[in-house]
Amino acid sequence: MDRDRLDDVLAALADPIRRRIVERLGKGEATVTALSGPFDVSAPAISRHLGILERAGLITRERHGTWRTCRLRPERVEELAGWLGGLRPDWDHRFDSLEALLATRRDVASATPTSTGPTQEESS
Repeated sequence: MDRDRLDDVLAALADPIRRRIVERLGKGEATVTALSGPFDVSAPAISRHLGILERAGLITRERHGTWRTCRLRPERVEELAGWLGGLRPDWDHRFDSLEALLATRRDVASATPTSTGPTQEESS
């Protein structure tokens, strides 16, 4: 995924309403009316959200008579998943290094005797 497209997709998904719309469309196409139902925002606001998702390439909108339906573009979601998956090896390596460091520190801490002060026999 090229950087401009990635920026558009991430910017579109930065809004919680748009993320919920994408989640809903992941279950199948829906009318604009159905998509706007769960939100306490105006129809023009929903239309703007849908426009942002469409420009980012995440959804398509079609007119069927008086109905407008929206559909998720799974290939764009797959591209995003691929980009995120590409980050995983680096993060796995970082977490493995952190785990090794913590294990070393635990080993050192458990090997170091702790002093709790003199015993009763020593103080007599």
